[in-house]
Amino acid sequence: MLRLDEKLARIRSGDYRKGDFVIADAKDGDMGPSIKSCGPHRNADGSPGAFRTRPEFLDSIEAIVAQDVVDVMLTSVSNLEALQERGVYGSSRVTPAIRANDTTDVWVFRGARYASQPSRPFRSANLAEAKRLGCDLGLYSITFNNDLDADYLSLEHFAAFRADAQANGFRYFLEVFNPNVDCGLSAEDIPGYVNDAMMRCMGGLSRRERPEFLKIAYNGPKALEELVSYDPSVIVGVLGGGAGTTRDCLELIAQIERYGARVALFGRKINLADDPREMVRLMRAVADGEIGSEEATRAYHGTLQSKGITPSRPFEQDSQITEAVLKSAA
Repeated sequence: MLRLDEKLARIRSGDYRKGDFVIADAKDGDMGPSIKSCGPHRNADGSPGAFRTRPEFLDSIEAIVAQDVVDVMLTSVSNLEALQERGVYGSSRVTPAIRANDTTDVWVFRGARYASQPSRPFRSANLAEAKRLGCDLGLYSITFNNDLDADYLSLEHFAAFRADAQANGFRYFLEVFNPNVDCGLSAEDIPGYVNDAMMRCMGGLSRRERPEFLKIAYNGPKALEELVSYDPSVIVGVLGGGAGTTRDCLELIAQIERYGARVALFGRKINLADDPREMVRLMRAVADGEIGSEEATRAYHGTLQSKGITPSRPFEQDSQITEAVLKSAA
């Protein structure tokens, strides 16, 4: 049994303990931002250089899997295939996962304007092909926009996906973004709207049809605690959002674990770090309660200094909490 399955089983049974917090690395950006999602090379002075190539990006994924700290590695089907050809998952306890759909609100490559319109469902991935490549777990994404036609279409496609997943013995976790366009709601009303929309669409699903866990934006302690307490059978995870500072990343881990989330799925916060493996190591330490976010940020910069890596931000700046939702609960 892979480590993810062991952790999910303990969480569902009410036996959550230190070390059971699930960390997933979201390296699926080629399905959205495309080339720029590989991240830039770092110049000697810490400034960003040219974007990494796909082979270099695959090297970085392989290094994270070999580190054996994350529990899930999320990629595109094409990169899953390349990693399997390299034998990356051969004896690993890290679970491979694929982005199972790519709605239009993640089409944020250079010059694109698609994300300025209400999200539309779209799916590139073939589940049977992903299963053939040794993967039985995928991310399915929905964005509710308080738009009857758009949301109705999204839910119809979600139903079709669930039938396809069941037919192929394929598991999934459900990502629900905040609205990607103005939906006529105030910022204060959006957390409740998203919680209700998500739980409403899951209300008609049997246990066998439900996702393994959720992936949502962190809308603050109140919204997260409401969601976690509403249905204890649902495991709640939080997405990372923008890169932010190192303190933002580590403080987000600390807060979501404190308020009941049991999964973190971070992409840019890992991929754009000056030292991704050190960031992952400290994410695990913070999630396990071994160190606080401020102390962990200081330790991170100490590691950069010992390796001769010039940070992209000085410690004084990188140790600040800059995301508003985190400031309010720090």
